[in-house]
Amino acid sequence: MGHAPRRLASTASKLTTVPLSSLRRFPPKEALAASSSSSTFSPETWAALAQPPPPSALSALGHRVGFGSVLQIPELQQACTHPSVLPLFAQRHPNQQPPPANGNLSTLGNALLGLFASEFVVASFPHLPTRVVKAAVSAFVGPNTCANVAKEVGAAPLLRWHRTPSTPLKPAVLHHDALSSIPRSLVALIYRRRSLYSARKFAHQFFLSREVDLRKMLKFRDPKVALTQTVAKFGREKPISRLLKETGRFSNSPVFVVGVYAGTEQLGEGFGSSLKMAEYRAAEDALHRLYLTKTPPEMVRLPTVTFPEMDGNIFTKGEEIGYTPGELGCTEVRLGSAGRSSIIAIHHNHDE
Repeated sequence: MGHAPRRLASTASKLTTVPLSSLRRFPPKEALAASSSSSTFSPETWAALAQPPPPSALSALGHRVGFGSVLQIPELQQACTHPSVLPLFAQRHPNQQPPPANGNLSTLGNALLGLFASEFVVASFPHLPTRVVKAAVSAFVGPNTCANVAKEVGAAPLLRWHRTPSTPLKPAVLHHDALSSIPRSLVALIYRRRSLYSARKFAHQFFLSREVDLRKMLKFRDPKVALTQTVAKFGREKPISRLLKETGRFSNSPVFVVGVYAGTEQLGEGFGSSLKMAEYRAAEDALHRLYLTKTPPEMVRLPTVTFPEMDGNIFTKGEEIGYTPGELGCTEVRLGSAGRSSIIAIHHNHDE
């Protein structure tokens, strides 16, 4: 036996054997039909209708998310079936029962993820403006994050969906939209099979443990005016800018360091190639220090911790856990929308 056949035999002996029953039937009969046939074979349609994910892959998905002993194979298959495949299934197989889709599960999971993310962001950053809170919630549990989580846990190959164009009543269904429904459905299944505590733990492990840069979400049209109004709202002295350091004033690349003060307390600091730029950045830094004040993780108390940490109906079983709410931050100064109006009057009450 030559070197090449011997090497081929050695490589073949090391390959893992796969049972034929686990292999998908390919090519399908529709693909082998004559070209003159009236029906046109579509690989996407064939994959969506005739190729459900194997039970072994669904079981592996359940164990990867940590609930393999809780979630059943039919439930995981439902979580990976998007409602966009149902009209196509009814058209191709009118006499068969359509597979259960994850439409209701995705809606419930989306509401739960929004609840967990909202309480986490508000409790961690009590002074954050409302518009930034909404942006942070979308960054933590939005469609992009859900799609990324689905890819990370290996759920992308298990998705059953069908691309549909947009209509006057419904937007188009893309692969990104269908993929984001899987993690939402998993949250709903965990909540239904276990408890709210388990669903919140899953959300914190896969979603809320990510690093999100909130500084980029805080944009100010005029940070000096916003800082002046914010300082006045807290009853402090009017902020004053002071030049701290400078170098190369008469050169081609000067650098100025400006600090903004309220009385003797420094609120922020910034640098720039001009005094206006440094003053702008100093005011922006002062606003960032206020709005991005973070509560230490050991002091964060979430409202949902009051529910008992047990399986079953949380409204009829167990005793409520004590809860001490954190201090609420003051409402932010609201400026004109999109730069088309002047400063709006400041409200000192919290009933907005």
